[in-house]
Amino acid sequence: MSKALTSFALAAVLAALLMALSLAVARHGYPYGAIGAKRLSDVADAGTFIPLAAIYFFSALLMMVLPIRLAGIVLTHAADAIFWTVIVLFAVIVGCLVARFAFGQRDVLSALLNWRFLFVAAVVGCHLFINELRRNILLRSLFFVVFAAATLACLFWSFTV
Repeated sequence: MSKALTSFALAAVLAALLMALSLAVARHGYPYGAIGAKRLSDVADAGTFIPLAAIYFFSALLMMVLPIRLAGIVLTHAADAIFWTVIVLFAVIVGCLVARFAFGQRDVLSALLNWRFLFVAAVVGCHLFINELRRNILLRSLFFVVFAAATLACLFWSFTV
């Protein structure tokens, strides 16, 4: 957990510094600053987390049914990579919004209230407890169904609010 928090904080700080640099360059009238700010803003959108969550939940579903050696391969080569991707993308979003807030755009922090960020919490929470699910056959069976439903919901449900 501390490694995830440290990685999140570092990625957020780096994204905030780059966004601050881009905003400062744009404030001085150079068009390159606006290009840099737009590129950083386009990197991660809250909607990006829905397909990432689908892939993560599918890998978690596989970990529930595969033998331990194969489940370990899925964990290390798929689930961990997706987990870190989610952490970094969310950190970039937070860093960019904090930099915009620091440069006087006071209403940007309300973007963090987007309900799609619940997928970040779902992936992180699932990743932190995935080992506990592997130890109990009842929980493994139950979460096989939960992960299947979550995967299908992330893929096919429109999530319009």
